[in-house]
Amino acid sequence: MDRNIKIYIAFLVLLFGFILLIDKGQPKPIDWTPTYSVNDKIPFGLYVFDQEANRFFKNQKIKRISTETAYEYLDSEYDDSKDVENYKVKGNFINISEVNNIDDRSMIEILYFVSHGNKAFLSMKEFPSLLLDSLKVRTQADFPPADSVVTWLANKKLSNKKYTLNSGLNDYFSKIDTLNTTVLGYQNNKKNKQINFIEVPYKNGYFYLHTQPVAFTNYTLLKKDHYKYAENVLSYFSKGDVFWYNKEPKDERISGSPLRYIMSQPPLKSAWFLGLFGILIFMIFNAKRKQRVVPIIKPLENLTVDFTKTIGNLYYQEGDHTNLIDKKIIYFLEKIRTDFLIDTTKLNDDFIKKLHYKTGKDEKDIEELVSLINNHRNSYHGSLEEDLLRINTAIEKILH
Repeated sequence: MDRNIKIYIAFLVLLFGFILLIDKGQPKPIDWTPTYSVNDKIPFGLYVFDQEANRFFKNQKIKRISTETAYEYLDSEYDDSKDVENYKVKGNFINISEVNNIDDRSMIEILYFVSHGNKAFLSMKEFPSLLLDSLKVRTQADFPPADSVVTWLANKKLSNKKYTLNSGLNDYFSKIDTLNTTVLGYQNNKKNKQINFIEVPYKNGYFYLHTQPVAFTNYTLLKKDHYKYAENVLSYFSKGDVFWYNKEPKDERISGSPLRYIMSQPPLKSAWFLGLFGILIFMIFNAKRKQRVVPIIKPLENLTVDFTKTIGNLYYQEGDHTNLIDKKIIYFLEKIRTDFLIDTTKLNDDFIKKLHYKTGKDEKDIEELVSLINNHRNSYHGSLEEDLLRINTAIEKILH
């Protein structure tokens, strides 16, 4: 294993251990989400209420409706034969939730159920608009919301004690049918007395509407003697079976990602992001391209130059000056034809002028070279070595 990788791994292990050391002994953060679920032990769940339901509804049979809608259950209990046309069950329909979780079709069925001499208790902050319109009732919320509200019952014989509820947004009934509606409870928010619990007759039955469902949550029921407030509220329908609708609506906002559970658990979430952070650091430190050491390769020597020097030395050492002069002249004329496109058939004044114009060399130097070449071709020399040196010098002046 590479030494750098070992260092990275050791760093991540130490970092992870340091985080665990910091988190050790830290209290688990409290989830204040108002789920109103019978399975949740968090402050705003209904786990305690579910466990103590038999105490709240003494000598009453409790039917929990959690796998079907209110419409599906009540409709299945309706006997539509001509001689009957009534429900097979009698009693009290109950629903406790943060907001409205009853669909319109179920609300119509509940209205029909109550009209046949039954009761319905709904404790929520947002009631179905269909129900409010049918009972001629309106609700309103105070803004900005307060952290708590003081609530009490209207019937002093039942209880004259006031209770403080941590409800957040405080809803109340802003409009009721005073001829038919009975006020059962109040709340005090910012020194304003508000109605939060009413009884409304509907044909042969009654609706009980309550705007503080927080009274039935774990947090409230376990706080001093606040459970007594819940008992007093529920005492208005202490007879008959209880049909508790606690079906949790599907939350379409819940992600379908495989990481949903990891993100829902703070320790796993921290570990997940720590792992991603470690991978990112690893990638940054290993971003440099790695390759083997490239050996230094010496460029190939120009053997042509060495070969030329060798041949030139051979001719010079052998004393074959005439042959060497001829090759010098051939090379020079070939260079002129290739580079300057000048005809070298006749080395006359016309050739001298063209070469002078294209190379920019001194005209006298060109005349001297042409003269030496013509003399070599047309005559014999006593000292060929001297002629070789003179012709070579003259060629170098023109080509360099």
